[in-house]
Amino acid sequence: MPADISPPMTKGKTPIVVRVLVLATFVVILNETIMINAIPALMDYFQVTEVAAQWVSTAFMLTMAAIIPTTGWFLQRVTTRQAYATAMGVFIAGTVICALAPTFAVLLIGRIIQAGGTAVMMPLLMTTLMTVVAERDRGRVMGNVTLAISVAPAMGPVVSGLILQIEGPHAWRLLFVMMLPITGLVTWLGLRQLDNVGEPQPSELDLPSVALAGLGFGGLVFGLSKFHGDSYTVAALITAGGIALIAAFALRQVWLQRNGTPLLDLRVLLQGTYTKALVLMSLAFLAMMGSMILLPLYLQNLRGLSAFQTGLLVMPGGLAMGLLGPTVGKLFDKFGGRILVISGSIGIAASLAGFTQISMTMPYWQLLGLHIVLMVSLAAAFTPVFTLGLGALPMHLYSHGSSMLGTIQQVAAAFGTALVVTVMSARSTSLIDEGTPVAVATLDGMRLSFMIIAGLALIVIAMAVLLPNRAAVDPHAAPVDESDAPELVKH
Repeated sequence: MPADISPPMTKGKTPIVVRVLVLATFVVILNETIMINAIPALMDYFQVTEVAAQWVSTAFMLTMAAIIPTTGWFLQRVTTRQAYATAMGVFIAGTVICALAPTFAVLLIGRIIQAGGTAVMMPLLMTTLMTVVAERDRGRVMGNVTLAISVAPAMGPVVSGLILQIEGPHAWRLLFVMMLPITGLVTWLGLRQLDNVGEPQPSELDLPSVALAGLGFGGLVFGLSKFHGDSYTVAALITAGGIALIAAFALRQVWLQRNGTPLLDLRVLLQGTYTKALVLMSLAFLAMMGSMILLPLYLQNLRGLSAFQTGLLVMPGGLAMGLLGPTVGKLFDKFGGRILVISGSIGIAASLAGFTQISMTMPYWQLLGLHIVLMVSLAAAFTPVFTLGLGALPMHLYSHGSSMLGTIQQVAAAFGTALVVTVMSARSTSLIDEGTPVAVATLDGMRLSFMIIAGLALIVIAMAVLLPNRAAVDPHAAPVDESDAPELVKH
């Protein structure tokens, strides 16, 4: 988007374009977690193993990781309406395929197509928000974004658990059927209400960069997912291969910054505030995903709760996180980000430390309280971090900054999952070999996993202290001339 666009928003009002994109993002992100409770039903219907059935979630995450790096280029190439129509159209097509899937392979194809549409929505929302919302109001509006991206994942397992109470072999199809009228209505409203923000900037698509990004980030996420019960050697080799391809992708982008159009402009990393925010967000997201994996395992495998009961127990935390988002945003606009991010970071570490004390008899109200503290603390951190990080970038880098944030989120989610499952499995297996009862060994492995992510949360506190109170640069400044760029661009 060109740099001469100024935010058309007046203080106290949220532009229609942002409201529509928040609603659409809520719908597509809800879909990301809605299949969690459907694994047993899919195993029974398609006669596949649990490992195979898990691919309905793994394939979604892999596709997101592979596609999001290309969205920075895509969003600069098309209008807002074109990007929205493409994202929602692809998502609806994937949903139809999933609803009608006659085989498990077709279902996976549908999920991959769904993920392709979802991958565009979050960067589109972030880029548009940073372009049209005045700096003084970004915290409040970003708080509404937090509501969408936190409540939706929390509601997914609960909604699916409720729908899957319906008897019948095809009950899982209703998870997609119910999405169609909602998504169709949101798409129609969006195309009626959306105005284009900025003008497209035609540029060539570098196909080697697309291949390196897809194979690199997709390979990294896939390698991390292979740590879940597979050969650690194979998982490590795939992960290392993904990292090597990402390194090649980065070198290619640096070269294109001098000789062409980069797919993902790495100059965003030259903004210190953005880079600090990226690290903080990654570690906080890793901690959140780690807890999201461990808590259901603990509640269902050790405490005997059903998937639906587990969803109900963790839902208040997700709702609290989302509903407090707008309030956190207003506090950010008034007081700045430092006190919110530092307080939130301390709350994250404290709640995770509390989870290291889980036992077979810990009261559910204590678990509920710890989870709410964790989610509220994440809300206090995420809204300011997103706003400060993207606000530190010049306008012409918004789409690339949003794309990198989305990519790193997917990698952090995969790494967090791999970390906690690997630590838990290794610890419990070691204790079982020593003669410890399975339940006791598993519980000890979960405690150790919580301890490790609580330790990582201490780094979040350190990064929070380094963040400024406000964005350090004028985000509407003209693009920087490459001749004045730092060494990363020149060499």
